[in-house]
Amino acid sequence: MSKVYICDHPLIQHKLTFIRDERTNTKDFRELVDEVATLMAYEITRNIPLEKMEVNTPVGPVQGRVISGRMLGVIPILRAGLGMVDGILKLLPAAKVGHIGLYRDPETLKPVEYYVKLPTDVQERELIVIDPMLATGGSAIAALDLLKRKNCTQIKLMCLIAAPEGIRAVQEAHPDVDIYIAAIDEKLDDHGYIVPGLGDAGDRLFGTK
Repeated sequence: MSKVYICDHPLIQHKLTFIRDERTNTKDFRELVDEVATLMAYEITRNIPLEKMEVNTPVGPVQGRVISGRMLGVIPILRAGLGMVDGILKLLPAAKVGHIGLYRDPETLKPVEYYVKLPTDVQERELIVIDPMLATGGSAIAALDLLKRKNCTQIKLMCLIAAPEGIRAVQEAHPDVDIYIAAIDEKLDDHGYIVPGLGDAGDRLFGTK
């Protein structure tokens, strides 16, 4: 069974509170999501392997450590996942970015695919799939299904807020994919929204209704 990691760093929790606040305007919401994505990227990359490298300081040689040639990829689920991309790239500027476009059918709550564009070497990369909300889990599962059909095997999922129902659904469908989140909320409402959540992440990021 996949593991669930709650990123409970005080800075993440502080910023998440203002992300949730209905009074937070679009500009501040966008900046806060960007900042939390950077902080969560620090957590999700904690176990990246290192290798030794010798360099010369102005005083003398030293045996340092650098990332061990690991190629990374960031895969936002459109459209809300776009709000987290730049924050991650601040920490991982060499990562390639792919896009998976999904929307949730308002009647069935099932994900519908409308756009896919991935790096040509996506199978060779350790991938971080990002979406601010893990609600029913339908979109995340569909994105993970798609990546596995492309023979991707090293995948993690990163979200700001998750509902217990969404976590269970992803774990059942993809027990090999670890989940990184900033908070687990109470439940889903009858419309499939996370309670208390933060509302519609896409609308709040882009100022739409």
